[in-house]
Amino acid sequence: MKTAIKASLFALLLIFGVGIGCWSLLAFTAGLKQADWQLGELLRQYLVATGVVKPTHTLVDFYSHIKGVEYLICVGFFVAFPLFYKYVNSDVKKLETRG
Repeated sequence: MKTAIKASLFALLLIFGVGIGCWSLLAFTAGLKQADWQLGELLRQYLVATGVVKPTHTLVDFYSHIKGVEYLICVGFFVAFPLFYKYVNSDVKKLETRG
């Protein structure tokens, strides 16, 4: 009796999963068709729609964004370069083993 319930529950979940998979594939294909079959454009539209990326309307907005990214890159290099320099110029000690 319990195996029949498990089998029917499994079949119901399988049908539900296949339905969700078909729906998502259809939605993805429709989105690609709307974006003229360009995956990059579809991803850009998704990021703008979810608010991750804000569209820039003026050159000043774009320049402000680029300067912010440039400052982050500079800070990253200011941290990474001394660490890399220290790693490159560290002494390598040789261990001798007696065999």
